[in-house]
Amino acid sequence: MWYSGIAIRRLQQFSLTSLKTIRSPTHILQKEMSTLPRVYVTRQIPPEGLRILRESGQVQFELWDSDDVPVPRQELLQKVKGVDALLCVLTEKIDAELLDAAGPNLKVVSTMSVGFDHLSLEELKKREIRVGYTPEVLTDAVAELTVALLLTTSRRLIEATHEAKTGGWGTWRTLWLCGYELANSTVGILGLGRIGVAIAERLAPFKVKKFIYTDVAPRPELASLINAEYVSLDELAKQSDFLAVCCALTPETKEICNKDLFSKMKNTSVFINTSRGGVVNQEDLYEALSTGQIAAAGLDVTVPEPLPPSHPLFTLKNCVILPHIASASYTTRNAMSALAANNLLLGLRGEPLIKELKL
Repeated sequence: MWYSGIAIRRLQQFSLTSLKTIRSPTHILQKEMSTLPRVYVTRQIPPEGLRILRESGQVQFELWDSDDVPVPRQELLQKVKGVDALLCVLTEKIDAELLDAAGPNLKVVSTMSVGFDHLSLEELKKREIRVGYTPEVLTDAVAELTVALLLTTSRRLIEATHEAKTGGWGTWRTLWLCGYELANSTVGILGLGRIGVAIAERLAPFKVKKFIYTDVAPRPELASLINAEYVSLDELAKQSDFLAVCCALTPETKEICNKDLFSKMKNTSVFINTSRGGVVNQEDLYEALSTGQIAAAGLDVTVPEPLPPSHPLFTLKNCVILPHIASASYTTRNAMSALAANNLLLGLRGEPLIKELKL
């Protein structure tokens, strides 16, 4: 079904006399809708974004009306034919095949995500299609979840809950379910951006001794906010008691967390990833965890997603896996959908996007 944000009150402005000279209000509405840019929305996004599209009066849009099941690829290829703009989420691969199917009318792709590894940026650039995304609005939610995952993993809360529920809670024992403290620790951040800074700001009250980070280059302005020291990737691995991965997935960072990195980490280190699953070689991580090379890992992202329940990582007590929920707060998801909708509308008008990927 195609929607329009044109308010009914626009039709009510016509007087009875005027109505005698036109065919019908329905005819006017259909005519106006036919001239509006066409938009396809690949998911039932949170209500704030849909409200903005409906009330804008600028577009007619159709959406895949489900939040549980992604739009099938073949249906997506059909639905995008002739559209002027596309609002997508990270489950849709926007590649040459899809862009060819959409055709030359496509001017804007707006993704409701901070990551953009599902977008073929070279293809979009070649076709001069503008790209909007949603960074910053999810910084607080992701930072909070990262800290929660770190504490859950380091203090073995999932194990403890299981023991309490299944009869393992016996007499008090001196070293039973002992974990690792943040006090006097060194926290390493792989990829220092706003989220990395927000994580460090939340961890500082736990009496962390030192923050270190590595990135493609030093980032002194951000580092000064948390008094963090720039180090090499090797030193990050060697020094970190807790290592939080916050980098984007790029060709350079693909499986950057691998056997070589894990071999340099302490056997008491805790590894946390809330960025993208592709930055980790999961076979190497499994080996490091199962052999005691590192103490524990907490993952909010995996490859693939969802990770099959039969995956070896699920067999490990020292690995906590969440279903990619870092930005899952009502406030943040609505803010993301609103930003994605506004990026799309601005792009169709040829105006600067609020948040645009520079291709």
